[in-house]
Amino acid sequence: MIRLIKNLYLSKRFFLTGGIVVAIFIFSFAVPALLLIAKVLLIACVIFFAGDVYLLFNNTMKINCSRQVSKLMSLGDENDIKIFLANESLLPLHITVIDEIPFQFQKRDFAMHFKFLRGEKKIIHYHLRPVKRGEYFFGSINIYITSVIGLAQRKNKYGEGVMVPVYPSILQMKNMELKAFSRISNFQGIKRLRRLGHSYEFEQIKNYVRGDDYRSINWKATSRKADLMVNQYEDERAQQVYSILDNSRSMRMPFDDLSLLDYSINTSLVLSNIALHKADKAGLITFSDKVDVLLPAERSRPQLQKILDSLYRQKEKNREANFELLYTTVRNFVKGRSLLFLYTNFESMYAMERVLPILRKLNKFHLLVVVFFENTEITNYGNKHAETLRDIYDQTIAQKFSSEKNQIVQQLRQYGIQAILTPPKELSINSINKYLELKARGMI
Repeated sequence: MIRLIKNLYLSKRFFLTGGIVVAIFIFSFAVPALLLIAKVLLIACVIFFAGDVYLLFNNTMKINCSRQVSKLMSLGDENDIKIFLANESLLPLHITVIDEIPFQFQKRDFAMHFKFLRGEKKIIHYHLRPVKRGEYFFGSINIYITSVIGLAQRKNKYGEGVMVPVYPSILQMKNMELKAFSRISNFQGIKRLRRLGHSYEFEQIKNYVRGDDYRSINWKATSRKADLMVNQYEDERAQQVYSILDNSRSMRMPFDDLSLLDYSINTSLVLSNIALHKADKAGLITFSDKVDVLLPAERSRPQLQKILDSLYRQKEKNREANFELLYTTVRNFVKGRSLLFLYTNFESMYAMERVLPILRKLNKFHLLVVVFFENTEITNYGNKHAETLRDIYDQTIAQKFSSEKNQIVQQLRQYGIQAILTPPKELSINSINKYLELKARGMI
């Protein structure tokens, strides 16, 4: 009985029917003939309500339910969640499914309503896009069952709470890996992942196929085989590639709900994965006012997992970045010439010029790629049509800021420092392009 009372809910139809019966009773004071009708309706409602409760709470009423969620979710991606339902009762039902999703998503009206036929099985899909790394707790699945009578509802609760961590984007990593290593050019964005020239490590001699570089034709082998043969080269291996993340306050700026640090974290994972597949060594350094992570470049099998775990724990700091400390750390920690991808952000020429001497020193011993971000909101605002004098003034200032970002790129390149100015959403594709370009040109 306690379980029945605890899980019994009254439906909207119950209150609507009860309101009609009460209204007839009220009108019966003026029209006595309505009193008999009101009593009959009240008795009928009680009988139907009792029958509805019996249908909902007898032993034949059985619904199976389970949730399928991956062991970890990807930051900034649409993660697919599945709910499996099976109606093993003898009646068609109307059900409402309410999943207790993590509070970080702040969805207060998350409910799904549908009709459930006898013996029917359903798979419900919905998607969640987390924008913060950390632990996300899923609660139970609540199902409110209504029979064909519809005066009462039965609440069933399925499953226990489960914790799912949100890691840097695994989906983006796999997607970029497919694009970078596939020879099919039909993928969106794959044409930007092209190789320029070739490196100098000889791999084999093979038959010429359309599209091969004419400069690679091996004329001696061609004369012996009486068929065009070309030398095939492979990228140099075991080169060190470090992702250096600035997690100071300049990286807290949000774009599309993700901070610049989160975009950099996702890209660092993508770049490390590509480098390891290219037989290079991948490493990681994070810093702000102090160095947080020092992960030496390795090519071992668990290296990607180490990088993933280190990136998962990163947080934005409220301090300024100490580039002097970064220089000292790199000089003492990184042995041998390496490719350094420095993810930071400069909002003004003055901010860049303060650290330019340090960047030049780093570039003297390593191949440095400075990656910073285009403020897409300012750029879009500067390109809008001005309607008032105030708009002209504001958009002129916005265009000045955008122009200053391009000047920073030119200044860095003037001193031989590789620079990437990119919108946050295109960070991964632009970073991988630069890595493949530098590797193909033999600059590492």
